[in-house]
Amino acid sequence: MSKELDAQVYFAHPYSSWERGLNENTNGLIRQYFPKGSSFEAITDEQVEAVMHRLNHRPRKGLNYQTPHAVFFAQAERKAA
Repeated sequence: MSKELDAQVYFAHPYSSWERGLNENTNGLIRQYFPKGSSFEAITDEQVEAVMHRLNHRPRKGLNYQTPHAVFFAQAERKAA
């Protein structure tokens, strides 16, 4: 997977949230749409898709203000060429 995506992969230690900054930040962004305690049985696939689209098209400082979608597909295009 690491070779195919040309990305570094590492495994964080259990219960070490400081080792998972991006993951914890993304969880916070998701919680803006689905507050803690939300019943995921009541959330539709369409709602999940809409939130996923919004987050993947949101500029990120860590990506030099590009969107995750743009960065991912730019890398995919370079690999295909």
